[in-house]
Amino acid sequence: MRTASHPAVDGSPRRGRPAWRRAVAALAVLGALALPALLWPSRVHAEATVRLRVVGGLAQTSLYARHERPFWTQELPRLSGGRVAADIVAFDEAGLSGQEMLRLIQTGAVPFATALLPLVAVQDPELGAPDLAGLNPDMATLRRHVEAYRPHLERRLRERWGIEMLAVYTYPAQVTFCNKPFRGLADLAGRRIRTSNLAQSDLVEALGAIPVQTAFGDIVPKLRRGDIECAITGTMSGNLIGLHEVTTHVHTMAANWGLSVFGANVAAWQALPEDTRALLRRELARFEQALWTDVDRETAEGLACNRGAAECVHGRRGRMTVVPETPADARRWREIVVTTVLPRWVQRCGAPCATMWNATLAPVTGIEAPESHR
Repeated sequence: MRTASHPAVDGSPRRGRPAWRRAVAALAVLGALALPALLWPSRVHAEATVRLRVVGGLAQTSLYARHERPFWTQELPRLSGGRVAADIVAFDEAGLSGQEMLRLIQTGAVPFATALLPLVAVQDPELGAPDLAGLNPDMATLRRHVEAYRPHLERRLRERWGIEMLAVYTYPAQVTFCNKPFRGLADLAGRRIRTSNLAQSDLVEALGAIPVQTAFGDIVPKLRRGDIECAITGTMSGNLIGLHEVTTHVHTMAANWGLSVFGANVAAWQALPEDTRALLRRELARFEQALWTDVDRETAEGLACNRGAAECVHGRRGRMTVVPETPADARRWREIVVTTVLPRWVQRCGAPCATMWNATLAPVTGIEAPESHR
């Protein structure tokens, strides 16, 4: 049984706070409360600096601190010779819901933003397909699946949401931390495990464990209180919030990765000068490639930090036991995708999603969407 009827995921909204109020809060943080039109690029003077207001990903992660924020506030002004500048705020710092990000971009309330696909899949399950829990145990597999799905992802965002997709990137591997010893996935049965999305909860439930959907910022407090015994989160982000101090063992196999897209409201994108659009496409493509490489490295470094190895440079050294995946773990993960995660996703997503999966992802995953749920 799941422990909450209303899922609380990374960046979940404060209960009872309407979406428009959260959007206004974001504008205030961005310095645009009095003049919300400033969120949109100005073309009043051809030579004037174009200033963008951007909403980024989770604040307490290295992806935001070391990549997103420096790109927009430092690299972009330098690369453009001062012609383009940007302000950025993390969506959770602004009080926005990660689940509602597509709607906020669609309406123009937040015209340039990062959207975490496992979160927005609550509104549009089709977007969660390439990073379903258990589907991508390693980076190479994830990259193959994203490459196969990318054209469909671009079309879906443009046609359904009015969003121009400009980049796709990911957080480090989301792995399992526990405060008691375990030797493999089979040992997790019966434990209360933090999850951040429905597919993760399906995965955990199929292991015989108890999923507890929990916001990222609540992981450590819940572990300290004993509300949960394990948590699925990033190798490095878990280290940065102190999981190495409250857990003892960490598994190496990725439950999923936290795939994200950076997109723009189509009208806001088209309002930009043509040379600015060309600059952003070029530099965001470079940013995306560099980020994929760094995330692969950071996944390994996160594990190194948690176990206290010398390779730890950007995190804090712990004394955790790293539990390597076994062939039995890999077989169990894939079995759960086939028998539980994918069928439940098809049930949530609908018949067209089974057809779409079989046209795009089945050829590269070797897994057909179940006919019985079409």
